[in-house]
Amino acid sequence: MSADVTSPPSQLNRTAILVVLALGTFILGLSEFSMMPMLPLISETFGSTPSQTGYAISAYAIGVVIGAPILMLTTANMRKRKALLIFLSLMCISNGLSALATSLEQLVIFRFLSGLPHGAYFGAAILLASDIAPQGKRASFMSKVFMGLTIATIVGVPIVTLVGQNLSWRYCLAGAAVLAFIAFIFVYKVVPNIDNAKPSNLLNEFGVLKNKLVWSILGIVIIGFGGVFCIYTYIADTILDVTKTAPYTISIAMVMFGIGCTLGNYILGKAADKSAIKTTGFALICTIVFAFAYVSASHNIWMLYAVIFFIGCSVGLATLIQSLLMDVSPDGHAMIGALVQCAFNVANAIGPWVGGMAIAQGAAPNETGYVAAILFIGGFFMWLLSYIQLNKKQQVAQTC
Repeated sequence: MSADVTSPPSQLNRTAILVVLALGTFILGLSEFSMMPMLPLISETFGSTPSQTGYAISAYAIGVVIGAPILMLTTANMRKRKALLIFLSLMCISNGLSALATSLEQLVIFRFLSGLPHGAYFGAAILLASDIAPQGKRASFMSKVFMGLTIATIVGVPIVTLVGQNLSWRYCLAGAAVLAFIAFIFVYKVVPNIDNAKPSNLLNEFGVLKNKLVWSILGIVIIGFGGVFCIYTYIADTILDVTKTAPYTISIAMVMFGIGCTLGNYILGKAADKSAIKTTGFALICTIVFAFAYVSASHNIWMLYAVIFFIGCSVGLATLIQSLLMDVSPDGHAMIGALVQCAFNVANAIGPWVGGMAIAQGAAPNETGYVAAILFIGGFFMWLLSYIQLNKKQQVAQTC
């Protein structure tokens, strides 16, 4: 029997709903991040070069950017359970097709399709978590949904990497398809079929684009989060070329990053319930410090582990940004969800690109920490603009 109810869920049901929603984000994290360590295996299968195989990752990111706004807007007034079921169906089918790809061209196409529901699922799941959250708990509820992705970086990616190395990369993508099918069943059974907290229309959704505060907050993600991806992309090169430790230490570093993501997501989510804007500013200052520290810490593997852990903690800013945007824009939450996902994928492109440019100009891999610090400073500048605008807005509201 499905959870076909219209009344607010109980506290027990809230916990179950959050776990089920997090299962979906776990699958998305698995589907996205597991492709990176599997690239050599895919290249071997299709006889392609690493750069050619990398198109599969780019295709996924393009799918996210295109799919997020289209699917979020077309399902904006659909009950969240129904929308989530549609997105999980797409995740199941596209990952299954990816596992069956007979050529690199097919894989690239299927990875593009896999990316389409990524941002839409995240957006719908986080909005549902916001809808069912008790007063004053919205940010922490949203962070618990995001927790699935962070756990995927700790547990899921290392496991599927081992599976891919010992069996085949196809089993990894097939496993993601099976998990999506299981999540579909759980969503149908556990998630209540409640009406949306607030109806939406296209005018309200597109009206978000006129809000200058929305763009400055998104700028925190586009510029600042580029710093996270700048460091993350070149961790392996830093360890092999600068730290000069055994290759297995790369896996440990990735796990440390994942643990940092999970813990940071939880702690920052709790802090954001009191003040999302102040918590965001404090976290950005910390990331600037650790980005600079990354350069010198890379000469000692234990120091490097610690710094990577704290850089990972900054990923918890994701739900804070979402919460901030929902605060400053009472309408157009579907568009907000889409814009956040697009912003993160733009950051995912900017970070590795500028880091790669620095390396191409002769910088050592660990010196991407300097590049990341500059990006974090840019993100802090956007936060400062947002903070000033938000204070002015609150002062005007108090005088009216």
